[in-house]
Amino acid sequence: MTINEMLEIKKEYGFSYEYISEKSGVPASTVQKVFCGTTTSPRRTTIEALREVFEPLKSMKSAVTTTKKRELNDGGYMDDCMADDLNINYVCEEPKGFITNGTGALQPDDYKNKTIDDYYALPPDIRVELIDGVFYDMASPATTHQKIRLFLAMTLQAFIDANNGSCQTYAAPTDVQLDCDEKTMVQPDVFVLCDENKDEEKCIFGAPDLVIEILSPSTRYHDTMRKLYKYRNAGVREYWIVMPRELKIRVYFFEKSDTPIEYSFMDKIPVGIWEGRCKVDFSRIYEKIKKNLYD
Repeated sequence: MTINEMLEIKKEYGFSYEYISEKSGVPASTVQKVFCGTTTSPRRTTIEALREVFEPLKSMKSAVTTTKKRELNDGGYMDDCMADDLNINYVCEEPKGFITNGTGALQPDDYKNKTIDDYYALPPDIRVELIDGVFYDMASPATTHQKIRLFLAMTLQAFIDANNGSCQTYAAPTDVQLDCDEKTMVQPDVFVLCDENKDEEKCIFGAPDLVIEILSPSTRYHDTMRKLYKYRNAGVREYWIVMPRELKIRVYFFEKSDTPIEYSFMDKIPVGIWEGRCKVDFSRIYEKIKKNLYD
């Protein structure tokens, strides 16, 4: 595997020099010199260490390329108009053609100026989220989405139980009255709540500690921009965005920084709210979903 091939993957996954250094054991300054071309003849041991990081990603990337291209051609995939180092106060214009609302049961005018009472008055077969007084449709998740959600919920709860913890893991559809007001009700894919007083049976009243959203084509902008901003401002401590198509996970630990860290599906990701004592092995998730990605 050449340096240029590694550089391609580095750019696609948004890896920092520090991240590559951590995974390879190569000093960050050396990593930077290799990829910037300052060091034209790296040591063999350096190249081998870097290959250990990038070779698995190369094989996964080539395997899903056909699937990703097909989805792009079908019009089901959208870029998220975010820089690698996201400033989450930046408001990006919603992409044209991106559908956030509109079902056969509701007219366009039925989506605005809504409250929690309107949310609870909806027919049971209509799934929406209410954010700042606006309804947003929630499409039924695909099987890949469901597999990831189940694995994450079970892994997090198993850690809690093994450590006699007081936190509780929840999975969608569970209502979260995020801002403790009458204008916002969301249903995160997976979340962890450590304050049992927020569990009011009918819904969770207030911000969870950890929230995980799993992207699908119809929710990409919603999860990476709109809900990112809402979760941060509501007091969510940690937010994970799982991107199955890219085989990446973007992790925000708001207690330390607004800048995310990106991981791949080959990583064991530490849970920040538990100081890294719990690590989620995404390679196990990859094994469960790879058939769906390659078919």
